Amino acid sequence: MDDTTAVEGVVLLDTPDGGGALERAILERLGHPVIECNGPSADGICPLLMGAPCFLFEQARGIVFELDLDRSQHRAILDRYQELAPADLPIRVVLKPGQRERYADELRDVVVWDHEPSIDDLGAFAAQIEAVERSG
Repeated sequence: MDDTTAVEGVVLLDTPDGGGALERAILERLGHPVIECNGPSADGICPLLMGAPCFLFEQARGIVFELDLDRSQHRAILDRYQELAPADLPIRVVLKPGQRERYADELRDVVVWDHEPSIDDLGAFAAQIEAVERSG
């Protein structure tokens, strides 16, 4: 990821249509602009999986991933994020029941929330983004 394209503090919220309103409101109240991706359409393919750049990913200083890990393309997107992201890019994955065990390999390098993120969760996430930006 090219640091010259990143917007300070921006969070990429990967969430299905209609989701993520609470996370967006809390993160924005904490001073972090939020950009949203609803994932590829049922018949579409994420540009990152085709080797193309993704403007949203390139802007992200942190990612909250709420797409459905039971869909293979969504797992592939998370894998691609981990391949392309710098090691200090905070990534949080919101899980459904049973996904921690089913997808343990895909989740080994990210922080998982197996509950709806709370204000405290999002506050700690925002603080990590800010710490990375100060150190970089």
